[in-house]
Amino acid sequence: MTDHTIRGKKVFDDEMAAVAAIGARLGKEFNAAVEAMRQSIESGHKIIVVGVGKSALIGNKIAATLTSTGAPSVVLDTMNAMHGDLGIVQDGDCCITMSYSGETSELLTLMPFLKRFDMSIIAMTGKAQSTLAELADIVLETACEREADPLNLAPTSSSTAMLVMGDALAVSLLEARHFTREDFARSHPGGSLGKSLLLRISDIMRKEFAKLPETATIMDCIIAMTAARAGACVLVHEDGTMAGIFTHGDFARAYQSDPACGLLPVAGIMTKSPVYVEADKLAVSAVKTLRDRRIDDLVVLNAAKEPVGLIDTQDLVRLKLI
Repeated sequence: MTDHTIRGKKVFDDEMAAVAAIGARLGKEFNAAVEAMRQSIESGHKIIVVGVGKSALIGNKIAATLTSTGAPSVVLDTMNAMHGDLGIVQDGDCCITMSYSGETSELLTLMPFLKRFDMSIIAMTGKAQSTLAELADIVLETACEREADPLNLAPTSSSTAMLVMGDALAVSLLEARHFTREDFARSHPGGSLGKSLLLRISDIMRKEFAKLPETATIMDCIIAMTAARAGACVLVHEDGTMAGIFTHGDFARAYQSDPACGLLPVAGIMTKSPVYVEADKLAVSAVKTLRDRRIDDLVVLNAAKEPVGLIDTQDLVRLKLI
């Protein structure tokens, strides 16, 4: 039976070598491309991505990555551009054109119309002396010594190189614009990162929870926890501020020592001054606290240090925050 892993590993090796070689050649043209994109985005414009065939597929990924990292981008289909879609292009935009040969007829037909706009045109091509390169303002060369397929025909190393070049542009632009995790979250509200960075603790905490005065017995706490379907009971001082927390784990340990512990004051075994979070903080702080402290229940306090909620690890799982 043929061992296909031999060819598979060679494809990995060939494509990684091609990408590394292109990365080593990055210089002033790359800097110019990032700056052109930055100026366009910061002036309220967008990035246009144009390609044909495999380059168009890679272009879709590049445009999606740019958009998700705060640089609005659209893909312009070369055929539809000649029949009305050119209307998406405006002065001040920045355009990335993609063709490994630099001689793709559909793209070259479109280029004169793109050049009528007051915008920077970046060419991503494997041929620095091609027609596309001559028509562009900035040239990013993605030349590969050979493709990864044995016939040296199928776009493999070359398409990977374009993809990585697009990622390099997007990440460099992100850094140049001081794009933050919070900025990323705003465009990814459905993901766990977006939720944890946009939601407040007050949005996710349990507002109905077991809460008793610190004079309560262990049995009082067990009854309150059962009624609230919670794994913890919060104890408070007379002034309403937090005195401690009692958990099922605390009960298990107390029961092992004394099966008749139910009538004992909970104050003797509760955790005094437990870890807590404040209601107005971001949900990500609760995620980090539960993970770092390795606890299952987290008390939520208001500005007066009064317990107003409880967060259970299972709540975060249910909300897909962890």
